[in-house]
Amino acid sequence: MRMDDERESSNVEDRRYSSGSGGRSNLSMGTAMMLWPLIKPLLRTKFGWAIIGLGAMAYLGGFNPLSLLGGATKAPTHVSNTQDDKEARFMKKVLRSTERVWSQELPKYGLRYREPVMVLYRGSTHSGCGHASAQVGPFYCPADQKVYLDLGFFDELARRHNAPGDFAQAYVLAHEIGHHIQNIQGTLQKVQQAKQSWGGSSTKANALQVKVELQADCYAGAWAYHANKQFHILEAGDIDEALQAASAIGDDTLQKKAGRTVRPDAFTHGSSQQRIAWFKRGFNSGDLRQCNTFR
Repeated sequence: MRMDDERESSNVEDRRYSSGSGGRSNLSMGTAMMLWPLIKPLLRTKFGWAIIGLGAMAYLGGFNPLSLLGGATKAPTHVSNTQDDKEARFMKKVLRSTERVWSQELPKYGLRYREPVMVLYRGSTHSGCGHASAQVGPFYCPADQKVYLDLGFFDELARRHNAPGDFAQAYVLAHEIGHHIQNIQGTLQKVQQAKQSWGGSSTKANALQVKVELQADCYAGAWAYHANKQFHILEAGDIDEALQAASAIGDDTLQKKAGRTVRPDAFTHGSSQQRIAWFKRGFNSGDLRQCNTFR
């Protein structure tokens, strides 16, 4: 994948080296002893106990109260993991490519593209949609319009799912950006309203979510079409990498790998064949109107 000439996006929050990957300081025994003269008087009154309680709640919620006292643990400014940094720079370039493509293409459909933020982290962090961990995988949060990406997911994709390659990584980000486009279109809000109206029907909700995910795959393909047409980013084998990744994370493939019976009613992202087909549809046309999975 040719990205050497692409600049890095500035719409990035790099939390990989912040304390706890969530902006929260580790409260050591030494720090606790240092704060004891401040805490001790608070224990004598109900108001003081209330302050302590609020501080504890803020800490558990991701805010570091020590920062108000200048005692927050700062993240290291230098990075030790060269490969991790290389992947981070690459993803920033891919994000910039999506910004350039959709800023030009989305107005053709009567929509203005609002650039989302990509949050890079390791282990866990906090999002507008709640706690984020490596186990969750990459996701888009419509509440804060950010894409959350633990770079460790790509290690998992390559080693466990046999889907390595830079374009496989680009496909993952382009898929999440596809959800951002759905948010701009109002699709995510309509889907959420439909799910709420159905109450506890998980089968219907799953079927609708599959349509959401397949459309994001199609949008990822459309991005690849326009990015290659405008910037000539593709090299031999790139599309195969994306298709391999789409196949590897299809619901039926994941169920089989887990030793479970394939149950289409439990799908939330679509089968491997569906994911491949919709990515191809977007890549072959470059037209978002061809990505209507809700028909």
